[in-house]
Amino acid sequence: MKKFFLSLLCLGFVVTSCNNDDDTIIEEEVETPEEEVAEVDIEVQNFFWQTLNLYYFWQGDVPDLADDRFDTQTAYEEYLAENEDPEAFLENKLLFSEDRFTFYSDDYTELVNNSAGVSKSNGLQFGLGRISGTDDLFGFVEYIVKDSDASNQDIKRGDLFIGVDGQTITVDNYIELLFGENDTYALNMADIVNGGISPSDKKVTLTKTEGLVENPIHVSNVITSGDKKIGYLMYNQFVSGSEDAMNAIFADFLSQGVNEMVLDLRYNPGGRGSTAAVLASLIKGTNTSDLLYKTVYNAKLQAQFEASSTENYFVSTTGTFDGNSDAPLNTLNLSTVYIIATESSASASELVMVGLEPYMNVIHIGGTTVGKNQGSVLFVDDPEGGNVYDPERVDNINSNVQWGLQPIISQVENSAGFSDYVDGLIPDIELSEDITNLGVLGNANEPLLARAIQEINAVSGKSNFDVVIPANVVSSSKLFNPRNTTLLLNNCVPVTKIPVADKE
Repeated sequence: MKKFFLSLLCLGFVVTSCNNDDDTIIEEEVETPEEEVAEVDIEVQNFFWQTLNLYYFWQGDVPDLADDRFDTQTAYEEYLAENEDPEAFLENKLLFSEDRFTFYSDDYTELVNNSAGVSKSNGLQFGLGRISGTDDLFGFVEYIVKDSDASNQDIKRGDLFIGVDGQTITVDNYIELLFGENDTYALNMADIVNGGISPSDKKVTLTKTEGLVENPIHVSNVITSGDKKIGYLMYNQFVSGSEDAMNAIFADFLSQGVNEMVLDLRYNPGGRGSTAAVLASLIKGTNTSDLLYKTVYNAKLQAQFEASSTENYFVSTTGTFDGNSDAPLNTLNLSTVYIIATESSASASELVMVGLEPYMNVIHIGGTTVGKNQGSVLFVDDPEGGNVYDPERVDNINSNVQWGLQPIISQVENSAGFSDYVDGLIPDIELSEDITNLGVLGNANEPLLARAIQEINAVSGKSNFDVVIPANVVSSSKLFNPRNTTLLLNNCVPVTKIPVADKE
């Protein structure tokens, strides 16, 4: 049994301040007497409440998370005991009604792997659209992950499917069929016939495997168009540890005389904010006095930090996170960048676009983005570490509570104070992907890239960009899971020491 201490009754803060490169810890601990409490054995619920009461962005908007919610320790423990199901407790009592992006798992390692681009997957990345006038859905292959099961099967970008194991995909069953417990399934493929989507006799069987690692750099090349040297980079997730590889690509861009750039984030749902800072700096420049974005926390945390603790600047090196070499950045120092972003682009992708906007001309080609202007951190049951996940403190995680909680803890805004994009970023040049002509990613004739090249060359009216069947995405293999649409904060994270439980 454990004695859980209600944070509002015995609160001691440990403040973590940091610069843009490394975290520097300054501890100021205030000791207060511990109140005698009754024993209770509801550890997961206690972990959830303590974490959200301190860090949750909407803490002040959730009545059950209020600091004055409980008069006594006994009342707090009785409240926890009344909510026996941790998941229902979290969903129904603690999360704010407008929160679209907080997520969790009863195994925190699943969330750690997800942020590193490691997953259980067959390697098929796809979108789902609705067949006009029906509740039936069709799938279209966006791309195949290298070295996955799908990469060894007869399936490629642009292929269509309308069923799984003989069942037609609908708005009611697509979650069970495509995202359910069945690791192996057969896709019933389809073709475009007379402008419509019709079933074919072809089937493709795919199997999900554990530990698939996707390289977030999907395509990079240099395209010569007239007197322009255009660097093209398709980046599919902001994964810490990929910064050195991106830097090498930009070194190649420089060596080939690149003077324009197309950054393709059409399928990128987000990731590390520190990685976003590196990519933005590779494009714009490495003036570390220029503010990229600020983080705004709940009132309780915000009051404890100087402005500099929540400011994130452009950077000059790749940093040292996850094996990066801290190499100087090979920046292009551009004044204009062309970014392909769609309804599948979110979080850190949007942050790069918004963060660059005050400093350079950002031409957005594609569709309206998801609209995630919020940041999150992974929390585990480690009270001495403020419950913030630290890979060097895994031995301190409560062995009885292996849950991971990734709540929204902040809102982000750019250097101009702009943060109002919850409805998504609207494109300057609207162009949907065409199911009948998805094209080859990185090829100059692929429609969205071709439209960007046309804009770079200031050419109009010479190419036909009419869309026959637009890819109006209902869901996708990435967007279905909110764990993918993240802006992960791994610098300037406030850490508050949570009262430690007594063990008997």
